[in-house]
Amino acid sequence: MPSFEITPIGTVRNDRTDVQHTDNWGAVRSTIVVNERFGEACLQGLEDFSHVEVLFVFDQFPEHGDYREPRPYRGRSDLPPVGVFAGRGPRRPNRIGVTCCAIESVDGRELTVVGLDAVSGTPVIDLKPTIVEFLPSGVVQPEWVSGMMSEYFQP
Repeated sequence: MPSFEITPIGTVRNDRTDVQHTDNWGAVRSTIVVNERFGEACLQGLEDFSHVEVLFVFDQFPEHGDYREPRPYRGRSDLPPVGVFAGRGPRRPNRIGVTCCAIESVDGRELTVVGLDAVSGTPVIDLKPTIVEFLPSGVVQPEWVSGMMSEYFQP
């Protein structure tokens, strides 16, 4: 398969630096500083939305290498093994993360969001406003996921 290159559009700034701290992201306030090459009006109009989808790179995690065998989710032996594409964690082929975050403010090239599960310094590769018509209805997931995620976005 052909490969491609992605250049970050900005960087995450927040108080979280420990990539091993995996819960309680709900109150994390992050500022995404967009690269100056996009100009001061690059975020104009985003303030009219309540949420934004942030695509970022888990750059502080090494690529795993062998993805053929299912592994217990988040390395927890109390959770079932799942294939690499049945999880959202950082140990994945292209290490791309995506999170839907509440928009707190927009100021020039700075976007402040709440609930972004990325540590300070993380490269952001794209931003997309959350649009209701793109959201699915009737989402279904295994019960164990709800239990595991119960504290993920707690303050």
